[in-house]
Amino acid sequence: MPRPLPQTAVAVLIALARAAPAVAAIEEDHLAFDTTSDLIKVCSVAAGAREYVPAMLACRAFIQATVQYHDAVANRRQLKPLICYPEGTTLDDGRAALLAWARTQADNADYMQEKPVIGLVRALAARYPCPQ
Repeated sequence: MPRPLPQTAVAVLIALARAAPAVAAIEEDHLAFDTTSDLIKVCSVAAGAREYVPAMLACRAFIQATVQYHDAVANRRQLKPLICYPEGTTLDDGRAALLAWARTQADNADYMQEKPVIGLVRALAARYPCPQ
């Protein structure tokens, strides 16, 4: 049977629970996914920033969902894939590919205003091209 928590531990847990929403708070427009530029901003949040954790969760989720959809559509419909990443490629590798691509395309206003899924696929296809 578990032992009851000491009063100080209970007080700390209550304080953390009350503080959690404030720590996790993030401006809604910081997690916008209207354009490729928006996605890059979310995926570029610095590790020390207050919104780092929710931004990285959002970034990783967007990358994972995009790649899963790409793979499912290409496989099910027997379409030529646009992205051919090697086994063992991680979400962090995908994020790094996006940010590297963004540095080379930052001046391309057309690309930066596209839907973020298009920009991400462009970035991943540049990093992980498929054989001709």
